[in-house]
Amino acid sequence: MARPQQELQHIAKQAGHSQPLIIALDQENGGVNSLFDEDYVCQFPSQMGVAATGRSELAYEVAKATATQLSACGINLVLGPVLDVLSNARDQPLGVRSVSDDPQEVSQYCVQAVNGIRDAGVACAGKHFPTYGSLDFPGSGLEMPVITQTLEQLSLSALVPFRDTIASGSLDGVFVGGVRMSNPSMQGQHACLSDQVVDDLLRSELGFKGVAISECLEMEALSHELGVQNGVVMAVEAGCDVVLLCRSYAVQLEAIKGMKLGIENGILTKERLFTSLKRVLRLKSKCTSWAKALNPPGISLLSKLHPKYLTLSQHTYDASITVVRDKENLLPLSASLRQDEELLLLTPLIKPLPASALTRSILDKKKQHAAITTNHDKWHHPDRGTAILSGEEVFRELGRSLARARHGKLLHTSYTANGVRPVHENLINRASTVIIVTADANRNLYQAGFAKHVAMICSMLRSRGQKKHIIAVAVSSPYDFALDKSIGTYICSFDYTENAMRALVRVLCGDTPPRGTLPGTMRRSRKSVKSKQFWLVEEYSRSRDAESLDALIRNVSLATSPSYPYLAASSASSFELGNPNMIEGHFVVRNSSTGALYGFAATYRLGTLGILGAIFVDPAKRNISIGKSLHRRAMRSLMQSGTVKMVQLGSVFPAIFLGIPVADDEGSTNSARDWFAHSGWDVQFPRRLTNLEIPSLNSWSAPEGLLQSIQRANMSFDLIHGLENADTVLAHVAAHANPEVVELYREALAKSCGVVRAKGAGDGLLGTVVICREGSPLARYIPPLAPRHGGVVVGGILAPVVPPSVQAVLTLQGLALMGVRQIKSYKKATTVVLSWTLEDMLEPLRAMGFETLQAFEEITNSPENWADLA
Repeated sequence: MARPQQELQHIAKQAGHSQPLIIALDQENGGVNSLFDEDYVCQFPSQMGVAATGRSELAYEVAKATATQLSACGINLVLGPVLDVLSNARDQPLGVRSVSDDPQEVSQYCVQAVNGIRDAGVACAGKHFPTYGSLDFPGSGLEMPVITQTLEQLSLSALVPFRDTIASGSLDGVFVGGVRMSNPSMQGQHACLSDQVVDDLLRSELGFKGVAISECLEMEALSHELGVQNGVVMAVEAGCDVVLLCRSYAVQLEAIKGMKLGIENGILTKERLFTSLKRVLRLKSKCTSWAKALNPPGISLLSKLHPKYLTLSQHTYDASITVVRDKENLLPLSASLRQDEELLLLTPLIKPLPASALTRSILDKKKQHAAITTNHDKWHHPDRGTAILSGEEVFRELGRSLARARHGKLLHTSYTANGVRPVHENLINRASTVIIVTADANRNLYQAGFAKHVAMICSMLRSRGQKKHIIAVAVSSPYDFALDKSIGTYICSFDYTENAMRALVRVLCGDTPPRGTLPGTMRRSRKSVKSKQFWLVEEYSRSRDAESLDALIRNVSLATSPSYPYLAASSASSFELGNPNMIEGHFVVRNSSTGALYGFAATYRLGTLGILGAIFVDPAKRNISIGKSLHRRAMRSLMQSGTVKMVQLGSVFPAIFLGIPVADDEGSTNSARDWFAHSGWDVQFPRRLTNLEIPSLNSWSAPEGLLQSIQRANMSFDLIHGLENADTVLAHVAAHANPEVVELYREALAKSCGVVRAKGAGDGLLGTVVICREGSPLARYIPPLAPRHGGVVVGGILAPVVPPSVQAVLTLQGLALMGVRQIKSYKKATTVVLSWTLEDMLEPLRAMGFETLQAFEEITNSPENWADLA
């Protein structure tokens, strides 16, 4: 992939250049990528998409990954990041290329991005100085856009990210825009041709010492007014060190001729040219060398990095998808739409993005270019607009993906400025849910009008008793319906590349929770609304709260059955371990007048592990921030200890909640995961834990041949009791399981439970499991072990710890077999529960006759997610 750049560098070397060429590229991610290859170069979200994750560290990781890929291809200068502040976010063409409308947030994310690019060994040039974020477009496409802010206003907003990134010392270049300034003293001057902008404002006032790069002087608005020759001389005289002329070789020759005329006319001096030369050479020494330029690693490195960057890409896209509102609880679609009901997808006809396999296929096959339709597009680079295309290729794969993901019916057609046609009305009548996609509806007003018309039709049909839901999806600017709440469910994806559309489908169908938020002032305003109501959280007091907690548990149990059928078997005492190795901290939200508990959270600290063992709220008091208040206090108590290096959601001891309960009702499951995701947990990579049971011991028998297989493997088993015999067992568990599992084993041995050990031919320990007879004291902490109605007596096999080996499956089955035999020998037991089973253990145990009782998703995260609570 690096061959063209490599050849250019060889030519430069042979021509006697003292340093390699600077090879620059627009690579902003999202919709503006000059380099894209679905097999080797990963696509990442736009800058606003990254900001929507709410995690500035992702800006660093994404920028570093992007620059590393470019470096592998022989690119040594990135024209980015975009430092513009969207002063009028709804009307500016930059849209998602910018971080947001908040100067401080733009600075935060862009400083991280600049550092990421530099740490990849690539130079970067922030753009577009002084701003493209507050432009007014005149009537003619040949007139230059005008910055609407005064210099004083720019200093307080648009210049903040430039000032901060320059101060960081990592910004190598600044891209100076081709726009007019509205200040009277600068009327008629283009920014990149003005010494007041480049030399005075950028260099003298902001202290920038790097390379200043002009906007492309082939822009129609600039070249028609001044001509390329005059433009080049003016740019250099203004202080630009690099002048862009991007498309035509003939125009580049014209520019060189203009430079010569500038010197001959005495306008440009040698001193001025050598100043720029020194800056460019200094830049080259930072970002390239002949060894690096002549031997870029290319595909060999890209292939190695691709899996890692694909994971980062998916993680960032998934975290960026933003559900702005969902008033009717339509998401996920599985919760509001049956498989036999039809889903209608309505999409506009728009130009595919450069960072798209579709763009390449269209250009290769059809060699077609879209017609430019607006002044924005005439001013912009041709591949950055939103011009109209004939055809539905852009969103065709989105429709296919939706149909596959929901295993149901999907109708899909496009719409144009012609409005709602009979074909649309017919399809709306058939569908139960309509998804309308918009792309920059504030600039393409027909899209907003179409969406409102469809919403009106759906409202009319609902009034007649038909099921008609509507969802709006903005795939570019998030401001399409951010403030217009006429459509109750509104989602933003921040670009419409294939990766973004796949992430959108995962959120629509409930495969991943929506975790994004609208960047900038919209995020602040939503946070301020949410943070207005907080409940007082107090530490749990046994003497004061135990009886009320029992009542709360009963209420929650009745509301969650059958999703979590055994919560009723627990009590207030189930959460109080009294274990000297575990520091407990339990919290309640209570009515101080009546003593009733509205919510409860249990935390445990074990060395460097912090555990949120339970959190639940009275069903009659949900959705009024009680859970959020409890969660915040619980996490703060863990963070403020100063010792926690890992936080875990769910605990095996006590085993009230092994994690997020996985209910039979998928809607309930996703709802719980979504709640924790919105509370700061990264729920993408859970560990599935399952409680299994043999319902009837009387009718159960060991699988044929299992005992013989164990004997042939020279495997032996023994049963130990008491802590005095536990050293090797506890060491084994500590090496292969979480710390709270060690405490479960320690507690079991101290309370007269047994541990079955599996040994190999050399007497080495292959695995262990805890055995509890009916009525065991451990049943207090493990609800499935409690006696049940109808004379059901339960014995327990707890926490099998079997490390990976060639004999792991046989060891696991042997331990289960010995456990069942031991429990059967107690005579009274009629049912066996096997608690805390890892996902890779399920099939061998099911083959023995165990059935699923309850599944959970245990989550572990870094405490950095709640660093603000420390």
